[in-house]
Amino acid sequence: MDADSIRTIPTISRIRAEGPLVDVLGGASRHEIRIHEHGFVALIDAMPRLVPQGQTADAAIVQAARVSYGQGTKKVSEDRGLIRYLMRHRHTTPFEMLEFKFHVSMPIFVARQWIRHRTANVNEYSGRYSIVPDRFYRPTPDAVRKQSKANRQGGEETFVRAPSASEGISPTPVAGAPGSDEALTAQAFLDYLAEAEALYAKYETLLNQGVSRELARIGLPVSLYTQWYWKCDLHNTLRFLSLRMDPHAQAEIRVYADAMHALLEPIVPVAMEAFRDYELDAVRLTGPEIAALRAGGGRPVSDNTREQSEWEAKILRLGLQS
Repeated sequence: MDADSIRTIPTISRIRAEGPLVDVLGGASRHEIRIHEHGFVALIDAMPRLVPQGQTADAAIVQAARVSYGQGTKKVSEDRGLIRYLMRHRHTTPFEMLEFKFHVSMPIFVARQWIRHRTANVNEYSGRYSIVPDRFYRPTPDAVRKQSKANRQGGEETFVRAPSASEGISPTPVAGAPGSDEALTAQAFLDYLAEAEALYAKYETLLNQGVSRELARIGLPVSLYTQWYWKCDLHNTLRFLSLRMDPHAQAEIRVYADAMHALLEPIVPVAMEAFRDYELDAVRLTGPEIAALRAGGGRPVSDNTREQSEWEAKILRLGLQS
């Protein structure tokens, strides 16, 4: 008698829930926030998807944290205290028990920043398999930023807003008018983007002439939109949000992080409250900064210009210096 003939099929026990369960997405197929003209962030699935009536997905964090000694306390107030304790002391594993799947449409240059967070499962639209849609991101004239003098990878204040046709004047800045040099620069940048977008017509022509999709796409600009599905556990999603909701993050990705935060807020409200209190709105102090604070807060913490400026910003945020 061979092994297959004596193999037994395990019995599956289906245990009913103790009470009614509700869908954290309220029965919807997706919760979506539109961004700019062509972008969006949509929450399309969650684990857990079903939770006990009267609770939120925060219950799964509590369940994971208490696995070593059973249910323990069941009061909502005590659950909230536990979640806040876990967040405050960086006990991250219970937050990894929850997962969220997002469908996102964003410019390629935003996607290239986003993909640096290497803790998610990602599947992106393929320009090898499909024709890339004719959708581009172009900022408004008043959103064209100057290069930051203090941060090599960032932009800060904007150029003077270019006038619009709706104001009854020419949308093209006029040389010699107040602020015209900056307005002309902003308009020159927008013209540059328009020239890049015009490459799409050439892309289509080459496709029609038989050039492969995988090659034809490589001449398209990174202002073009892409899409992907992005699935990540709550802990690593919060790490993403802590970096991309920061005021120093590029504005074009920050708006996506803000949208994700808004989508998660009703699903795990206690965890998101704790995240804001202990991470997003918190101020972390280094060893030298604590020593400076004990000494009255006025002395330099470092001879490094960047480190010293960060300390001075923290002093202002803490209200210890006007």
